[in-house]
Amino acid sequence: MTKIYHVYIMASGPYKTLYIGVTSDLIKRVWQHKAKVVQGFTTKYGVDKLVYFEEFNEVEQAILREKRLKTWKREWKIDLINKSNPQWKDLYLEWFTSLS
Repeated sequence: MTKIYHVYIMASGPYKTLYIGVTSDLIKRVWQHKAKVVQGFTTKYGVDKLVYFEEFNEVEQAILREKRLKTWKREWKIDLINKSNPQWKDLYLEWFTSLS
């Protein structure tokens, strides 16, 4: 079975604080952000909504994409989110409930 990797963007709300990460278990990782399991940036700034993600088959590709997105201007990141999620919905809630 092929492992899937995700690059994801979390937000504290529309047009607010953003966080970019990479993971091999998106459901678990987003839950950790929401449950504030690990103290850090996302806990401090209330970043707990999954607003964007991409899938990759190779971990190297995912890490490279994450690094590139982190160098982008804020405006470009917001445009990227707006193109696929213009209402800034919490995709975790929609995705997680569709799996149940």
